[in-house]
Amino acid sequence: MTTVKEIEANAKQRMDKALADLQHAMSTIRTGRASVNLLDNVRVDYYGTPTPVNQLANLHVPEPGMITLQPWDTSQIAPIEKAIRNADLGVNPSNDGKLIRIPIPPLNEERRKELAKKLHGVAEDHRVAVRNIRRDANENIKKLAKEKKIAEDEDRRGHDETQKLTDSTMAKLDQLAKAKEKEIMEIR
Repeated sequence: MTTVKEIEANAKQRMDKALADLQHAMSTIRTGRASVNLLDNVRVDYYGTPTPVNQLANLHVPEPGMITLQPWDTSQIAPIEKAIRNADLGVNPSNDGKLIRIPIPPLNEERRKELAKKLHGVAEDHRVAVRNIRRDANENIKKLAKEKKIAEDEDRRGHDETQKLTDSTMAKLDQLAKAKEKEIMEIR
């Protein structure tokens, strides 16, 4: 990277990716409602290959408290059911030979607190990632200044812009985490 603008653009792009990853990670944390995103991280051993469950079955949410999976290959019902049980989602799938039903039980207070704690861990991991991106950008700006490719005032402005970008990204991250925590702690 040869200019401060390129460094800032790269940092912004990486921070946006961190926010998108946080949203994806939060969508897999269970709330009281059924969502097919709950199964995003479930991998099934499909003939020796760990395969995402959404590539093996149609997923539906017929009602707020139920997810159904209809495998394309009915011989995979048992491995899919086993993978869901082993995913530690707090659900108990059942099947009728053609369809897997996953009732989503209401969350008790203890489970809500566990999920909120998990959410805080995920959010903190993403905060650390954003700070690392800021550090990388600042190091690249310092390197340009040290090599005399930019003036001192441009160096200072680059650091200030990077900090502003970091602050706004952190605010968005905190806002997303607070909204998800509210959704988890909400009793329906």
